Amino acid sequence: MTTASPRPGLRDVEPYEAPQLRVRARLNTNECPYPLPNGFADDVAKAVRELELNRYPDRDAEALRERLAELHGHSFQGTWAANGSNEILLQLLQAYTGPGRQVLVFEPTYAVHSRLAWIANGDRVALRLDEPWLMSSRDVDAALKREPDVVLLCSPNNPTGNAQPIELVEELARRSSALVVVDEAYVEFGGESSTPLLDRYPNLVVVRTFSKAFALAGARIGYCLAAPAVVEDLRRVRLPYHLSAITQAAGLVALDHRDDALDILDRIREQRDRISKELPTLGVEAFPSDANFVLFRPPKPAREVFDELLTRGVLVRDFTDLIDSCLRVSAGTPDEVDLFLSSLDEVLR
Repeated sequence: MTTASPRPGLRDVEPYEAPQLRVRARLNTNECPYPLPNGFADDVAKAVRELELNRYPDRDAEALRERLAELHGHSFQGTWAANGSNEILLQLLQAYTGPGRQVLVFEPTYAVHSRLAWIANGDRVALRLDEPWLMSSRDVDAALKREPDVVLLCSPNNPTGNAQPIELVEELARRSSALVVVDEAYVEFGGESSTPLLDRYPNLVVVRTFSKAFALAGARIGYCLAAPAVVEDLRRVRLPYHLSAITQAAGLVALDHRDDALDILDRIREQRDRISKELPTLGVEAFPSDANFVLFRPPKPAREVFDELLTRGVLVRDFTDLIDSCLRVSAGTPDEVDLFLSSLDEVLR
């Protein structure tokens, strides 16, 4: 019996996975540590009960897009929604890349960007930024010399935490015919958004998510703001009825509870800043962050520290393969951060 063969190279690639372990403090995936209040769940349940789930959903998620366009003062025709920001990014790459077309990334950055470029059969080009990973005009020059078709930029950047200078984002869009995609998954926590540039640069796309600031990682909702022509191209590659009626309903209810989500942001920033302040007192190098996490370099071998923290019920993210001797910790609840800091103190003694 013969077996089907996958695409060349597929089985050389491991699935993208972040550990999901049952521990006292799971601080490795940058989720919001707080749920939205009970009223949100009640409103979602009511909205779902009113759905005709025997019917297909609105294939273009018009109600959700209208609300998002209103929120950002952007055109409905230039607003698009999908299953998480990752699906938005994949749709953009399906529409604008392919064999022989270059996708440029600035490393270190979100590993999924390169993976999505590979899935979409784009030719990935990586430029390495020097620590502390702030893009410079020289980096823009180097990027444009490669004549990419798509530039993927994460700001604030994951896993380093820093936002990129808005004037250099503008320079990329102004000097290039490439589609410049700015992944702003963490922008509600800090950094300057590129959204004010959208009216001037039709080759610029801003991608957002409900997973972080809206405390809705489980619902998988992402969206982008772009020129209407870009959204029309996304409609050409999106799968039929790609965004379920339940997901659309959850997104609309989350927008109704936006003030509750904004209140949560202050608590998360407080814990992020607390981590950044306390780590140096333990002899740990902490990198400045505009996101909801902190990248840090312990004075002991990072993988040893990771393992010792895990034995104490604290799960952080190991980035030693990407950045020398570095781990990343998400800003959790005060109790979770207490446990992280006390456990790290024990490990480093």
